[in-house]
Amino acid sequence: MANAISNGVGITVEVMYDATQSNPLLHDFVFAYCITIENFNPFAVQLLTRHWFITDSRGVKREVEGAGVVGKQPIIQPGDRFQYISACKLDTEQGKMWGEYTMKNKNNHQLFAISIPTFYLEAKFKQN
Repeated sequence: MANAISNGVGITVEVMYDATQSNPLLHDFVFAYCITIENFNPFAVQLLTRHWFITDSRGVKREVEGAGVVGKQPIIQPGDRFQYISACKLDTEQGKMWGEYTMKNKNNHQLFAISIPTFYLEAKFKQN
């Protein structure tokens, strides 16, 4: 599990290797991740965009950018949280992800960044 708080917003990430969607013989490894975003600010925030950095165990890097998460741009009230599940596919049994969300302060409409902490993707059969 990875945790971080930046600009008054907390991020918690839990990762699960999805053996049912993976095919190691074809170098397909699927990892599901559950992200909880918690607003500790005294104002509502809206998640506008995401920017992911993904690296596999061979050092192959890729970036993913886009609007919102799972098709949503949620507004999170003070003291509330938003949770979603998504997935990442790698060609190797290990890797890591980190990134950033662009948020909007719903009171003054200013944009600010939230860091998504680095979390590790590891196929269950590789864990000791």
